[in-house]
Amino acid sequence: MKISLLNTCSSLLQPWKQFSTRTRTFTIATAFTVSAAVPVYAGITLQKPPTNAQNQLISQNPKTVELTLVSYAVTKEAYSKIIPLFTQKWKKERNQEVIFRESYGGSGSQARAVIDGLEADVVALALGLDVEKIQKAGLIAPGWEKEVPNNGIVTRSAVVLVTRPGNPKKIRDWNDLVKPGVTVITANPKTSGGARWNFLGLWGSVIKTGGNEAKALDYVTKVYKNVPVLPKDAREASDTFYKRNQGDVLLNYENEEILAKIKGESNFPSILPQVNISIDNPVAVVDKVVDKRGTRQVAEAFVKFLYTPEAQRQFAKVGFRPVNTTAVKENQKQFPPISKLYTVKDFGGWDAIQKKFFDDRAIFDQIQGGKF
Repeated sequence: MKISLLNTCSSLLQPWKQFSTRTRTFTIATAFTVSAAVPVYAGITLQKPPTNAQNQLISQNPKTVELTLVSYAVTKEAYSKIIPLFTQKWKKERNQEVIFRESYGGSGSQARAVIDGLEADVVALALGLDVEKIQKAGLIAPGWEKEVPNNGIVTRSAVVLVTRPGNPKKIRDWNDLVKPGVTVITANPKTSGGARWNFLGLWGSVIKTGGNEAKALDYVTKVYKNVPVLPKDAREASDTFYKRNQGDVLLNYENEEILAKIKGESNFPSILPQVNISIDNPVAVVDKVVDKRGTRQVAEAFVKFLYTPEAQRQFAKVGFRPVNTTAVKENQKQFPPISKLYTVKDFGGWDAIQKKFFDDRAIFDQIQGGKF
């Protein structure tokens, strides 16, 4: 996993209205120190800040504060632009320098690393389920989604169907994925958050167009019969399609395809189904960590800044659908409306989804076991 440390910028953001105070049962430490060793959690190495910044932190310089952001891989380019905007504004308004450590990787792996001890002040993950796991571990207080705008969802995306140049198999919509001779590439939803979104996209394409559970099960079972391999994550699935030249169609995030085209890495056609799942990406302050380290004020201000037009424009530039109304209007051409968009709430929330579809011996395991 490639993890980067963003150099500190002398900067900063207006003191945004602070989040409401909640009653907390966490034990709060009175101070924190920066270890000279580079910590490693679940195989994730978090880089140290520059030596001069580290010395400032050890001496508890009130002019300097450190934040650790733990996010999923494809957000890296957006945060490389957003973080300097925030630090510049905060420096201007508070005369305090913010030093960021950043860790990027698979959303599930990042959540596990935080649970295992990686002290993240802020987590920005691909699935609400991953934030809920951190909450259940006692690191985030219940009700976190009510403390920020938009119920904690900071960006959105959708599932796209990526085809070979010229679209030789004439893929137009979800129904085409069950055609004889069409091979579909998607990751394993037991190990990949992105693949869970794909699965919900497939299932919902039936349920949200008048079909019942039996028809949805029949359709999804037929799709997976056309899946020759199940890579462990979305990145490996993309490599299987692009680099190994396997499959006729790839199920992928819309934002990944937009970014690949911006970078000139893909000229493959992609179809945005008009019945689709809203891929909602949450952000949260890690309560136990910020209370321990005394970073709550700046961590909450950073999270709130992510919802401003300035930050949302940067998300849009790398393919994420913004949630800020100003940024939405500015990017209408890049992000066409979707006729019928459903969310995880339509499935009863992540706990219900996990139990029904992805737990051991649940629907996906039964599909793979040939029981349908």
